[in-house]
Amino acid sequence: MKIGWVDGFTIEVKVEGGATVVISANKEGLISLAQQLTALAYESAGSHIHYDAYDSLEDGSAEMIVEKKG
Repeated sequence: MKIGWVDGFTIEVKVEGGATVVISANKEGLISLAQQLTALAYESAGSHIHYDAYDSLEDGSAEMIVEKKG
């Protein structure tokens, strides 16, 4: 699956209160996520996208995995 990014994207993922996940992104980040989630929708069950501070999220962000179910 091809994962693309819109230039200038910023995305931050935080876990608040131990259970609430907050995803904060600028316009470019939201468009990037929307395109990636759309691409994931066409993949087979079990396909996933892994987001972390090493390659896509802002420093200090929590890791996030989005997986397609059956």
